[in-house]
Amino acid sequence: MNPSEKFFRRERRSVPAARRFAHAFLVEQGLAEAERGGDVLLCVSELATNALVHGVPAGRQFRVALRYDGQVLRVEAHDSGGGVPRVDRHPEDTDEGGRGLLLVTALADKWGVRERELGKVVWAEFSC
Repeated sequence: MNPSEKFFRRERRSVPAARRFAHAFLVEQGLAEAERGGDVLLCVSELATNALVHGVPAGRQFRVALRYDGQVLRVEAHDSGGGVPRVDRHPEDTDEGGRGLLLVTALADKWGVRERELGKVVWAEFSC
């Protein structure tokens, strides 16, 4: 495994920063130009956005971790907030949100949530 992780502040500019961090990891692993590279980056953006908007209490940070074992790339967003994310299968056309986990469901091979001592980890896996 080749892990890489980074903490991000609770601010909007952290989402593009998390995406740049993930892109650098993909480059390092030789996956930036891979067929699924764009899917991975989109899911990083969605998981980071969800952590920021729904999972990080004021004054806290969230962490993005990436791991690649030569076959499967795993993306994790760690936050210290409560609650469990759910997929909204029927967002209204006028809703500004509610589609992030739909995208993750469509693009990742697997995804899920696990609890941790304080908060949760939302993860997605991609066969590469």
